[in-house]
Amino acid sequence: MKNLRALMMLLIAAAAGLTAVVFASRWMMAQNSNATTKVVVATADIDLGQRISPEFIKTIDWPSGSVPPGAFHDVGKVDGRVLKETAMRGEPILEAKLSPQGSTGGLSAVIDPGKRAITVRVNDVIGVAGFALPGNYVDIIVNTQKDASVQTQTDQKISKIVLEHILVLAVAQEAGRDETKPKVVDAVTLQVTPEQAEKIDLARSIGTLSLVLRNQVDPKDPNTDGATRASLLKLPQPPAPAPARPAPVKVAVHREAAPRDCVHVIDGSSNTQECF
Repeated sequence: MKNLRALMMLLIAAAAGLTAVVFASRWMMAQNSNATTKVVVATADIDLGQRISPEFIKTIDWPSGSVPPGAFHDVGKVDGRVLKETAMRGEPILEAKLSPQGSTGGLSAVIDPGKRAITVRVNDVIGVAGFALPGNYVDIIVNTQKDASVQTQTDQKISKIVLEHILVLAVAQEAGRDETKPKVVDAVTLQVTPEQAEKIDLARSIGTLSLVLRNQVDPKDPNTDGATRASLLKLPQPPAPAPARPAPVKVAVHREAAPRDCVHVIDGSSNTQECF
């Protein structure tokens, strides 16, 4: 009987201990899930190229388990830095979105190393009706005359894509990426390589430029022959000119002179030969 009571007491004690362990582990998990750390976030929308000042940032409590990589915990380390991407209100300020230390701000701070910025004049139609916004990618078409050395019986005009997947840095004098509505502007600033800048400068000197808006994640570059009046209207192609026949080669032929009839004429003391 005593052994039975002792066994019952041990079972009750074991159950109580197990319950305590379960409650303790749950309490510790709840404490860990509620742990936070200070993270620097934007207090208002900040455009790319803008220098960060104290009134644009603050620290808030952020769950420790979901702090994004590159986040800052001290506003002093962000003050004075320049954004190379737009930051929205409440968004953490990340190192990947900041220009290198020492950047002075403005559009030059957001140009990637090795790239250049060039401005192209457009209108409300050529600028894809204002939808070419900062951060978008465009292709560039030039409408010009064919090379004068190309002999053809059709219209010499041609439209051809000359550059693909070009990043729009700014429209007019605005570098902000507000995509809520289109902007009708007369100039678009593009980020290009030095070689692409040379091509754009030549293209706008020989014809008119148009921008073609493209999907931002589409990496494929088109390979087209260009559009001409004949291909647009599906006009019959003129017959190809017959190849010029080479001029006959003149060969000089040397022939021996035909033999002639000759006679000897004796006149006194003279002796001559006459040939016919």
